[in-house]
Amino acid sequence: MSDACGCGGDEPVSAPEGGEEAPQRLVEVDELRAGAVAGVLLVAGYVTRWRGGPDVLEQVLLWAALLAGASTFVPGTVKRLVKGKIGVGTLMTIAAVGAVLLGEVGEAAMLAFLYSISEGLEEYSLARTRRGLRALLSLVPEQATILRDGAQVVVAPAELRVGDLMLVRSGERVATDGVIRTGRTALDVSAITGESVPVEAGPGSEVFAGSINGTGVLEVQVTTTAADNSLARIVRIVEAEQSRKGASQRLADRIAKPLVPGVLIAATLIALVGSVLGEPATWIERALVVLVAASPCALAISVPVTVVAAVGAASRLGVLVKGGAALEALGAVRGIALDKTGTLTANRPRVVEVTTVDGVSRAEVLAVAAALEARSEHPLARAILAAVDTVTDAQDVETVTGAGLTGTIDGRQARLGRPGWLPNGPLAADIQRMQRGGATAVLVELDGAVIGAIAVRDELRPEAAEVIADLRGSGYTVTMLTGDNRATATALATEAGITDVHADLLPEHKAAIITRLREQRPTAMVGDGVNDAPALATADLGIAMGAMGTDVAIETADVALMGEDLRHLPQALEHARHARRIMLQNVGLSLAIITALMPLALFGILGLAAVVLVHEVAEVVIIANGVRAGRAPALPASRVSGLAGSPSLSDAR
Repeated sequence: MSDACGCGGDEPVSAPEGGEEAPQRLVEVDELRAGAVAGVLLVAGYVTRWRGGPDVLEQVLLWAALLAGASTFVPGTVKRLVKGKIGVGTLMTIAAVGAVLLGEVGEAAMLAFLYSISEGLEEYSLARTRRGLRALLSLVPEQATILRDGAQVVVAPAELRVGDLMLVRSGERVATDGVIRTGRTALDVSAITGESVPVEAGPGSEVFAGSINGTGVLEVQVTTTAADNSLARIVRIVEAEQSRKGASQRLADRIAKPLVPGVLIAATLIALVGSVLGEPATWIERALVVLVAASPCALAISVPVTVVAAVGAASRLGVLVKGGAALEALGAVRGIALDKTGTLTANRPRVVEVTTVDGVSRAEVLAVAAALEARSEHPLARAILAAVDTVTDAQDVETVTGAGLTGTIDGRQARLGRPGWLPNGPLAADIQRMQRGGATAVLVELDGAVIGAIAVRDELRPEAAEVIADLRGSGYTVTMLTGDNRATATALATEAGITDVHADLLPEHKAAIITRLREQRPTAMVGDGVNDAPALATADLGIAMGAMGTDVAIETADVALMGEDLRHLPQALEHARHARRIMLQNVGLSLAIITALMPLALFGILGLAAVVLVHEVAEVVIIANGVRAGRAPALPASRVSGLAGSPSLSDAR
């Protein structure tokens, strides 16, 4: 690995380059193989000494052990020195050379052996967690059936082209992203988004690579190639972001960078002053031992191992965490601000009530509203259009920003909009009742007279109240931010268990409230990743909800919940808090070791062999502790039963 881990230099942990294969087994790690050879030779050298064998044979074995172990970090150290970079490997190299100059070839060989073993174990742990992430790609089937010229053709996923029509039979996995053209089914997306309940899908529905088709036969039009489908994009994004360093890693860097030259200066002074006041050989040896004792290698690897392990575990749950900075911020937040539409609610509004004035029917009110909404992209438009069978043509339809729509229907002037812009008239009491019930009310006017009001409600997600109770029980403060009216927002917030509600907000207002919340405690904003962009950017952490297949959400948010189940939010928060605790444990242990070993080495209490042994054993302990963050957090008990029989990422491996 040659210090690619960061131990021997300043390079961050990153994914393997290009097509480089990560080691599958311990014996495939170069550093471990070299360390094993060094260990065997080292033992053979000591056995030769104990048996009274030839000194020449002993020295040959010890030198061979030193060269085998040093080959894993000395070449990389020399390359960086040529570029003017001093790293931890510099200390190790100088200490090994110094030990040799003092005639302690065995001690130098021991240092090289233990250092190469610790680096090899780190590489293996990082590769192991990367494999967990890349196992997402193995969810794609090895072949796909497409329809060409009326015939069924079996091709490899890599041969799929945009526009191809895939035939997906019952029980088969979808080879790449697409849109259903014919057929209805229940898609199992648990391995991708973490959703335990199959998702109903039909013509026009998006499907993602790796989804399992239920009972129906589907014809799916391909929208992305296999190389650029949702799974491939996720893997690329996470692997690129894994090298981002969190606050603890930056702390480790800030400590390590001045520590290396500082220790070199201190060791030089110890050698010079000690030589003047005492025996030069003794103090030069102690200076070299101090170099090793102050090695910040354990500090440098303390966070990256944890980050890679934790990010890989989160991805298996359908939670996309973009690197160490995002992971640490997620573990540190104590306040959660949630958008209403699409986050607390399912963003599938429907008409729940129509109130009319005397002499006007429900159908007439809906017909006027649908005629105006036919050309609108507003979410309420879809709900109103879904409530009618046929739509009348409207002319000269214009949008009044933030208010409503105007137009002409069969020569009659029509308007539709929010209360306040249109007069409530005789429906004032009905409007208040609708809003108190959590619905959004729109008024319909024809020829200057209000003829009715339509109540549209976007229902809370069924798990919303459970999630809010879970968050509050864990000590988080919860705030709702919405552009909807206060009456509707308050009704839904009360149903969800939220007491802090901010309504009638524009995007810039949401960002301003987030700024105030951040002054009180670290705050995360949970939204859709697009409409809430200012608030997401302002928060300490932006979390996109339901981001699977949404490039903008995945790219802009720090964390993306790929599925539609809000219960992944407290699950992700607990996972990040656990990982952050491990990071702090590792950093604290690393600093404690350096603090304890330096004076012990300075006063000759510990020799080179003891210092090396303590340091390298500590590195192994830190790596093992960091890997614990790779354990996927337990699901809430309410969801366990729903997962029975569902495939998981482990099935793909």
